[in-house]
Amino acid sequence: MANPPPAPNKPKKAAVEGRAECREAESKRRSQAQPEAGGEGRRGAGGAELRRQRSRGGVSSHSGPLGNRNSNERGQRGSGRWRPGPSTSLSGGGGNRERNRAGGCEKKAGQGQGGRCSCCHWRREREQQAPPPPPRSQEGGRAEAVGCWAPRGAMFSVLSYGRLVARAVLGGLSQTDSRDYSLVTASCGFGKDFRKGILKKGMCYGDDACFVARHRSADVLGVADGVGGWRDYGVDPSQFSGTLMRTCERLVKEGRFVPSNPVGILTTSYCELLQNKVPLLGSSTACIVVLDRTSHRLHTANLGDSGFLVVRGGEVVHRSDEQQHYFNTPFQLSIAPPEAEGVVFSDSPDAADSTTFDVQLGDIILTATDGLFDNMPDYMILQELKKLKNSNYESIQQTARSIAEQAHELAYDPNYMSPFAQFACDNGLNVRGGKPDDITVLLSIVAEYTD
Repeated sequence: MANPPPAPNKPKKAAVEGRAECREAESKRRSQAQPEAGGEGRRGAGGAELRRQRSRGGVSSHSGPLGNRNSNERGQRGSGRWRPGPSTSLSGGGGNRERNRAGGCEKKAGQGQGGRCSCCHWRREREQQAPPPPPRSQEGGRAEAVGCWAPRGAMFSVLSYGRLVARAVLGGLSQTDSRDYSLVTASCGFGKDFRKGILKKGMCYGDDACFVARHRSADVLGVADGVGGWRDYGVDPSQFSGTLMRTCERLVKEGRFVPSNPVGILTTSYCELLQNKVPLLGSSTACIVVLDRTSHRLHTANLGDSGFLVVRGGEVVHRSDEQQHYFNTPFQLSIAPPEAEGVVFSDSPDAADSTTFDVQLGDIILTATDGLFDNMPDYMILQELKKLKNSNYESIQQTARSIAEQAHELAYDPNYMSPFAQFACDNGLNVRGGKPDDITVLLSIVAEYTD
């Protein structure tokens, strides 16, 4: 019995119409030079084009339950089993018509380049060649004229990133070390009358005086050198310098000071001496050093030829400046009798040289009177500081004594060309040897604060 004729293949007709619409869409896009999405109006034209092509025998299709396949896909069938290629559409021909209306790209793949539909390939090339859209700002959404194109919000992101970096840098600088600092200090000195290490009341070595005081906000220390010329008038020079330092120490312990204003400590102390009911005559140089625990800053005030050094890594990184009216006549605080007020030098505490310096853990601070600096140059002091083993008090005390002893020995060496002798020669005086004088040394190390 003969087999019945096959039933009409409706998916095949839909696939053919889809191909016709694809070709018509390509011709229209090329003529209009812009991509257009397919629509309902093409269905009639597509059908007419299909009939014309069929009459010429130019339409060939394969359809089945898996939809349209191109010639390459047919070659993959092999031994009776077909495997879909990379561009196979897993939907029927009717689905292609719906995608045509939306401008989809799942049309007949064998008509394009590289396994893609020719119209979709052309449209993608146009999209790649089209100029990029202008950037839009995050505020208001309006386009802004910029030098180069960037995605939406890119410029805002760059600015935000820059602000974050700046905040991180500033925050890192301001929060590098939250620990409190303090000074571990030891003292040593010698009087000019050979009474080695003998202290008078108020930490005095000869006519020199010093103090070391602690407050919850700062460590404060100071030295003063009494002017020995008052002995010619029957006045003990150590009384003025000692009283000045004791007053400074009391003000610090009472909290009557501002760490960033060491000149204020000198001014208040000097005013109290002036208001003393019992007249206190004399003169003195003075040097005040204040370490602010929280800010890690060293605030100093120096009046005269006493001074300080800050040593870091074996080098002097900061120091005081001498103040002299002329050779061997330093600036000084004075209280003179009424008949000698116009003869004795008397400088204001405001004339003191003030400095501020950021210190680090392990920095060495050496504060001393001119008896040290007139007899030991910097390189000798640095050599002695190399003997400092650690920051405990015993090691600091031993090093301070070693420095003071060497300065004392050099002060009485007649053949030694001391810094004082060099300064005298610079001023036209023929001087050689050390300078016998009272010597006071305060040696401190910056360490972490502990109760």
